[in-house]
Amino acid sequence: MAHKWYFVRCQSGCEDSVRKQLELRIKLAGVQDIVPQVLVPFERVTDLKGGKKRIVNRKLYPGYLMLQVDLANPEDPRALQAQAVVRETGKVGDFLGARGEPVPLSDGEVQSILMRMSDTESRPQVTIGLQKGDMVKIKSGAFDGFDGAVEDVSPEKGTVRVVVTIFGRPTPVELEYWEVEKV
Repeated sequence: MAHKWYFVRCQSGCEDSVRKQLELRIKLAGVQDIVPQVLVPFERVTDLKGGKKRIVNRKLYPGYLMLQVDLANPEDPRALQAQAVVRETGKVGDFLGARGEPVPLSDGEVQSILMRMSDTESRPQVTIGLQKGDMVKIKSGAFDGFDGAVEDVSPEKGTVRVVVTIFGRPTPVELEYWEVEKV
């Protein structure tokens, strides 16, 4: 069997429920050997909401699912049945490809997506809703109450460099991302 990965369109915001529904329909149709895996590609990110740090799953491709499917022989009745089960599932569009013909992802693309998912599983990324030039107010530390402009954002370290004016001179200060808020 030659299982390859494909993208399938689905209703945005319903990816997880569609995945569960699709897995159930595949099981009921008895084509788990043709479609062994259904994934919602995501990454784990650290988010700051209401002053609290939390880890959330963020979808890499909103409105799409990844399916591992064996379509080596497109005339095989079981492969056609598997495609029909996928296409007839509620809130599912169709496979990505030209004129409804499924186009598989390359091995490199699949490895890249799976690697990104596993990397963020062990070490969640930090999302910092700031960019260079944004005006911010410092909320804690020695510079509490100072305003400044963002000079640099470093998501991998979770820090922000802000230029504040101290005694009439611009001074860069490196802060944790939760110590500032956008003005």
